[in-house]
Amino acid sequence: MRKMGLDYGSKTVGVAMTDALGVTVMPFETITRKEENKLRRTLARITELVGEYEVDEIVLGRPVLMDGSDGERAEKTVIFKDLLEKRVSVPIVFMDERLTTVEADEALNEMEIPRSERKKYIDQIAAALVLRSYLNQIEYDKEKENLRREDRHGEN
Repeated sequence: MRKMGLDYGSKTVGVAMTDALGVTVMPFETITRKEENKLRRTLARITELVGEYEVDEIVLGRPVLMDGSDGERAEKTVIFKDLLEKRVSVPIVFMDERLTTVEADEALNEMEIPRSERKKYIDQIAAALVLRSYLNQIEYDKEKENLRREDRHGEN
């Protein structure tokens, strides 16, 4: 039941994981690369983590623009997803990641992490925020469906 969250950037991928029960979300690591298009080692590391931690689903942040449309980063993220799907056998779903990096920076500021140290953590925290949003959405959808069932049951 472990889920992995990814925040895909031009030279980094932030990784977050849930605990084995799929409840608690934890920043995990930041995978770095020297050039944006050099993805082989990045993909290999994600594949390794999926196997090692028995991940059953990957949540990939999709950086849509504020108006909800896809920009250049979102298009590159779709290409990254396609490449990753060829390496892992678990579902990969998109989750809107608008403003997660801003939220991550604010969280680091609240924790009083020096600016010089933030680069190490910001992508992991952004990935955790994406993953937490996804889990919250699943819970919200379940609650909504339960209310619908109760309403239908009450009508009979």
